[in-house]
Amino acid sequence: MIEQYVWDLQEVDETQVAVVGGKGAHLGALSRIEGVGVPAGFCVTTDAFRRIMAEAPSIDDRLDQLSRLNPDDREAIRTLSAQIRRTIEGIAIPGDVAAGITRALAQLGEQAAYAVRSSATAEDLPTASFAGQQDTYLNVVGPAAILQHVSRCWASLFTERAVIYRQQNGIDHRTVHMAVVVQQMVFPHAAGILFTADPVTGNRKVATVDAGFGLGEALVSGLVNPDVFKVRHGEVVAKAIAAKQRAVHALPAGGTQEVAIESQRQEQPALTDAQVVRLVQLGRRIEAHFGRPQDIEWCLADDGFQIVQSRPITTLFPIPETGDQENHVYVSVGHGQMMTDPMKPLGLSVWQLTAMVPMHEAGGRLFVDVTRRLASPASRSGLLDVMGRGDPLIRDALETVLDRDDFVPSLPDTGPGGPPASGASAPVEVDPAIVTELIERSQVSIAALERDIRTKTGPALFDFLLEAFEEHKRVLSDPLNLQAIMAGMEATWWLNDKLQEWLGEKNAADTLTLSAPDNVTSEMGLALLDVADVIRPQPEVVAFLRGVEDEGFLDELAKLAGGTEARDAIEAYLDRYGMRCVGEIDITRPRWRERPTTLVPVILDNVRNFEPGAAERRFEQGQQKAQKKEQDVLSRLRALPDGDQKADEAKRMIDRVRTFIGYREYPKYGIVSRSFVYKQALLEEAERLVQANVLPEKEDIFYLTFQELHDVVRSNQVDDQLIQQRKDAFRSYHALTPPRVLTSDGEAVTGAYRRDDVPAGALIGLPVSAGTIEGRARVILDIAEADLEAGDILVTTFTDPSWSPLFVGIAGLVTEVGGLMTHGAVIAREYGLPAVVGVEQATRLIRDGQRIRVHGTDGYIEILP
Repeated sequence: MIEQYVWDLQEVDETQVAVVGGKGAHLGALSRIEGVGVPAGFCVTTDAFRRIMAEAPSIDDRLDQLSRLNPDDREAIRTLSAQIRRTIEGIAIPGDVAAGITRALAQLGEQAAYAVRSSATAEDLPTASFAGQQDTYLNVVGPAAILQHVSRCWASLFTERAVIYRQQNGIDHRTVHMAVVVQQMVFPHAAGILFTADPVTGNRKVATVDAGFGLGEALVSGLVNPDVFKVRHGEVVAKAIAAKQRAVHALPAGGTQEVAIESQRQEQPALTDAQVVRLVQLGRRIEAHFGRPQDIEWCLADDGFQIVQSRPITTLFPIPETGDQENHVYVSVGHGQMMTDPMKPLGLSVWQLTAMVPMHEAGGRLFVDVTRRLASPASRSGLLDVMGRGDPLIRDALETVLDRDDFVPSLPDTGPGGPPASGASAPVEVDPAIVTELIERSQVSIAALERDIRTKTGPALFDFLLEAFEEHKRVLSDPLNLQAIMAGMEATWWLNDKLQEWLGEKNAADTLTLSAPDNVTSEMGLALLDVADVIRPQPEVVAFLRGVEDEGFLDELAKLAGGTEARDAIEAYLDRYGMRCVGEIDITRPRWRERPTTLVPVILDNVRNFEPGAAERRFEQGQQKAQKKEQDVLSRLRALPDGDQKADEAKRMIDRVRTFIGYREYPKYGIVSRSFVYKQALLEEAERLVQANVLPEKEDIFYLTFQELHDVVRSNQVDDQLIQQRKDAFRSYHALTPPRVLTSDGEAVTGAYRRDDVPAGALIGLPVSAGTIEGRARVILDIAEADLEAGDILVTTFTDPSWSPLFVGIAGLVTEVGGLMTHGAVIAREYGLPAVVGVEQATRLIRDGQRIRVHGTDGYIEILP
């Protein structure tokens, strides 16, 4: 070691992020990999940065101010961060720090040219890349200039973009320190970036090389379009050579300048294919060392590659771990369950333990491995049919994978016809008593669970819960339950297919299912209208609710005129529906019963936007429309050839759909009811762990799997570091978009709507509820922030049953996720709302407040002028 403030790159490895920052640690590790060339240099450590920060006590006050600012207050952040940067740059570098730097320069060559790069301790991490957040200075010549640029790098920890990035990622400014890397300059013929996995598709087998002439800054800054090469299995499989009109070159006296490239060279490749393949081989060696795909900056000088930076690619969706080398195809569970947010480990493991099929975790989401179903021709067609009816994008993505002949192996059929697609057997009789019986069975099972769990604590609770999970699965796999669910869905498909064929009418079942009986989710929305009816005549209660922030508000209500009735109405609603919430498949999410303030804005919207008795009127209007539609359809069918037979068949299917389609929503209600019982018992156990000083807070159990929590309860010991790692990982998963279909190569396959029957510029989706509506788009990502007026069109990422109370007050629905039989679609049809789901990036492409037209029958959205 030259000095405590200055370390040679060769002395550094990836374990020393706290000393030399992320970039320095990676460069040190790179310089130790055999066959990888890294320009010589040294790191100015974070100790030097701390010395500088200690020289200016005023920075402490400004950091306090900065941490209190809202990340959206750009002007205040800009002003304060500029003040901090000026202060840091104005501090003289202490003599011993400056001496260490100049001694290191003397050993490498004082008048040589150097690159001076920022290297923050929260940078190039697996969960947050911080790419481009701090500064790099190229071709710096002479000790005085280098010392000046070291100061600038320290100050760049407080650029506006770096400050905002930390605030958005929940990182405390004081915990991040800045080291500086000083490296000999490379004057390259070509430079660029190598991604060891395809950054667009995520495919880990495909490397992408971006290349241009001169220094890499021309590419990084967007000055030129790069040549792009794709390499798979050691050969270039695709390339696009760009016209490269500019390059950045180093100036002899220091600094850089843009230069024009002579016309005959502009369309020459910056690298030969052989060089590209050699570079990717280097990249694979680097990737193997770090154990994950890398984003690598490289230079080519004298036919030798120099690596000047390597960081993890943080945008790739992780791949489920299988422990084998086989090809796998995974389908997202979240897209079917209308919940694509990440789940916490306890939520993931409880869902896995109670699911009917094995589920694999990646990026905080669950996936089902469908490789074997795809490999057998008979089961393949059934799977594609069910997937396609639910979500055409999933079917198209699966077909895209199948078109690559070599990816999914072809297996012989598993038997005559293969496994049934739905898991259901023969059709069930059209008898409302079946639904009544199924609901009673579920209620009896849940009542027994609530009764028996009360006496269970400690390890005995976990043994009991494992038995309860088996009962949970038994209820779900009850053949009658599956038959009833499939009866409603298959009758819907039959009616839509046949009535389009016979009458030329699209999505006729949408009107025929209005106000179907026994739909617990649509009843939940209407019941909140009844709550509003109790509250509306009480001005004191309405005024109080407008200011509610505390979860204990129900106790306060009783002190107001009319408050007791209001409290009783809300309590009764919570008794029936309080186990619901947004993202309810994750038991760690706060339920309405735990956080009743979530419902207050929706109740107030209902008070403002509706007249008394709206729930009953709405249900009756739906019934009348459905009856009128039935009469209309049957009379038109009877006028056709073989009309009586067609009408009789249609009548049977209408009766079938009205008997069973409402029940489609009940199993989920049963699952969520059971899950809330599990959660309450586990939280009581967590409270005991807190009392015993095993855990600092109850909610820490959410970051353990069910089995890990079982072990903690048995041993009274917990790995605090594991919980912190899980919290960091969970935070990072929010930035990832889960794919509908994912392969074991890491490729996210999105699928496409293969349609040419929509107007230019329209956003395409899946038609799930007929009708056309124009209105104001309200882009809402959090139900608690909903502020809706009558006639608004709700635009959001996904809607699970907890959103249905909003459906009573809107005119139409657009979601990014969903299928024909997902909850949002079913409830939209129940309420007669034109709806289009599965609209890719709808919340980004539609602006809040824009006027849009939703074509619920044809499946597209027009953005109106």
